[in-house]
Amino acid sequence: MRIRTFALTLAAAAALAVPLASDPAFSQTRREQAARDGSQTLAYGEDPLQRLMYWPATRANAPLVVFVHGGGWHRGDMRMMAGSDKLEHWHAAGYAVASVNYRLVPDATVEQQAADVASALAYLRSNSARLGFDRSRVALSGHSAGAHLVALVGTDPQYLRAAGLSFTDLVGVLPLDGAAYNVPDQMDENARLMGETYRNAFGTDPVRQRALSPTLHAAAPNAPEFLILHVQRADGTRQSEALGEALRQAGTPATVQGFAGRGLRGHREINQRLGDPDYPATPVVDAWLARVFR
Repeated sequence: MRIRTFALTLAAAAALAVPLASDPAFSQTRREQAARDGSQTLAYGEDPLQRLMYWPATRANAPLVVFVHGGGWHRGDMRMMAGSDKLEHWHAAGYAVASVNYRLVPDATVEQQAADVASALAYLRSNSARLGFDRSRVALSGHSAGAHLVALVGTDPQYLRAAGLSFTDLVGVLPLDGAAYNVPDQMDENARLMGETYRNAFGTDPVRQRALSPTLHAAAPNAPEFLILHVQRADGTRQSEALGEALRQAGTPATVQGFAGRGLRGHREINQRLGDPDYPATPVVDAWLARVFR
């Protein structure tokens, strides 16, 4: 009973894990940070949510890290990157950084969200000369629902193909603590806890659920390499390990690594503290990015 009560508490708290962009305090703080840090807000589509923030590197032809926010597929905002440890750390390492907004459930489907991520990548690549980064060195990362979306874009070729790209246009994919890499399994295991969130995102059709499962798309080809990080959540651990194994079986280099931190606290911490030199995942990501960006 104690385990189930904790899980229910975690599920309820997860709805609060991502600040709402409509929160005036959140919006004002992020606007002020963006005004100070030299970012640009760019449109990659006609919808108001088809926007991205771009922070140029301090040197020309730098690598680019593209980050996709989480929020249960129905909330979240690109401005969460502003002022973060990730941004400051990656910028100090000499990287350009982009943070991507995408259309949200229920006004858009998860398929459209993955298409938005691919469209944002295509926009960035087509404007690389103007923006000043090296289009041959682009890594894609995301947290939570964003981890699912980047893993899907990195395993199902239809999304990049529709945007005029291919897997070779990425150097690697870095999902952070996702738990929906195999959607049917996740929905079966968490039907009582997060069922509404998953049903709203993935519906009830098993065929569609499988089509939106990165693990089930992991037969080659895939993006060139994956670094899959998770904290100590049972579902996130299982899903991350299964995705890594499926990728390796297909011949795609994939490293899976877990870090301390349980439940919602750990889930939030890996997103909020990545880039902090004292956070254990930071040097792991640093080494991986340095290698794939060579």
